[in-house]
Amino acid sequence: MAIDTNKVQSQAAELSATCWAIANDLRGGMDANEFRNYMLGTIFYRYLSERTELYMQEILKNDGISYEKAFADSDYRPVVEQWSMEHLGYIIKPENLFRNLTRKILKPENDNDRFSIEDYERAINELTGSTLGHESEAAFKGLFDDMRLQDTRLGDTVSDRTDKIGKVMVRIADLNMDLQNHEFDILGTAYMILIGLFQSDAGKKGGEFFTPVGPSTLCATLATVGLDEAKNVGDCTCGSVSMLLDVQKHLTTGRVGHFYGQENNPTTFNLARMNMLMHGVDYQDFSICKGDTLTNDTYGDAKMTVQVCNPPYSLKWDANAQFLDDPRYSGVGKLAPKSHADMAFLQHMIYHMDDADGRIAVLLPHGVLFRGGAEEDIRKYIIKDINRLDAVIGLPANLFHGTSIPVAILVLKSQRNGNSNNILFIDASKDFIKGKNQNELSDEHIKRIVDTYINRKNVDKFAYVASMEEIEENGYNLNIPRYVDTSEEEPEIDLEEVAREIENTNKEIESVSSELKKSFDELGLTFPF
Repeated sequence: MAIDTNKVQSQAAELSATCWAIANDLRGGMDANEFRNYMLGTIFYRYLSERTELYMQEILKNDGISYEKAFADSDYRPVVEQWSMEHLGYIIKPENLFRNLTRKILKPENDNDRFSIEDYERAINELTGSTLGHESEAAFKGLFDDMRLQDTRLGDTVSDRTDKIGKVMVRIADLNMDLQNHEFDILGTAYMILIGLFQSDAGKKGGEFFTPVGPSTLCATLATVGLDEAKNVGDCTCGSVSMLLDVQKHLTTGRVGHFYGQENNPTTFNLARMNMLMHGVDYQDFSICKGDTLTNDTYGDAKMTVQVCNPPYSLKWDANAQFLDDPRYSGVGKLAPKSHADMAFLQHMIYHMDDADGRIAVLLPHGVLFRGGAEEDIRKYIIKDINRLDAVIGLPANLFHGTSIPVAILVLKSQRNGNSNNILFIDASKDFIKGKNQNELSDEHIKRIVDTYINRKNVDKFAYVASMEEIEENGYNLNIPRYVDTSEEEPEIDLEEVAREIENTNKEIESVSSELKKSFDELGLTFPF
């Protein structure tokens, strides 16, 4: 189904205005980069609340009874609670529904009905408490931990904090957008808007958490070429899960058996799980875990049909010799250097490829293409020993938040399908829309890259299919300019024409000098030339 671009842009503009208004409400004792915790958490709570209401309307419509009345009925209540747990994975009581909380802010029936921040805190605790001991517990545990409603920076008194969080809730209640529309990544978009508004410390590192739309779409498209569905999809540094969710959009049927993700940043780990749920992925169908991917593999023995990844570039890591016994790294017998973990992330992904038809599209700095030492040995292993590298694609500089360096996409396949004797190189470094703070990939740029990858033919100054013999002759150096010549020929110089131009110029100089000398003589001055 095609995305309504105009609608998405309108939603983003409204969301941006709301983010700015909320930031102004919260200004004072709190850093700008902390505003997001209250905004994103409240957007998510509103989503869960509306999801509950829609579900209850559906299952109770034939009974002719509202959710409020069903919950108050001793016969109905156990049934609707069971249905809610089985289908949604959580329970929100009628009095804790977002619309009822905001009604108490705007139109309390009496003094006892007035909203307090403690009402909101209790509602959140009861929601997460309802998951304890159930299959959904892991998906919801700690999701709202970053939204510290007792933080004195919101206000010294309960009344002050109530006033501030009440304003946040009312503004989010006023957002005119369908939170059940899974095409619009409201949490990820809000996160990026906050980065743009404040250029905060979180923004400087934002690229770690959220891959911009262009590169994300490109990776997801390249990794799913020809795929109808995927048994397992993974991202070992999943951030806000934008790329994981993109993969589903590019599968012909949109069917994914299970999503796997890992994220080390606790705030982003929460955002990832929120985003999964807000995009209609049931809690049973994803496993997003917190931890350091390189030292703690939470995937277990799972094998992935599709993996996408935008790991932190040139991250320092342990590289302890004990990891040579880790099956992810043991094939080469050498570890990625302590100063550059890029290849370690790639080895992790290769280990989890489905041997039947596994695909990887990963964004990495260009250094992985040519650096020597252990990285050279790993490259040789990937290319020669297991023959998984399918394409190397160079992208423009300044596409990502937090770094201006150009990066490359490495596409790997467990089954090369007739291309096992070559590797495709694409130099797309000049194809971009120049932005004020950040460059962008257009749909046309993405299409050109994907079409070239599918067609797999030489394209002058853009793409080259290199044989394995050429790769070997280059010492397994994958630096793109070795294979794609983008240099421009210097125009030929007509020496005879140049000589004529010089002669004509000299004649003009002599003529002008002669006229100047006459003028100097008339003035009684000495001509200097």
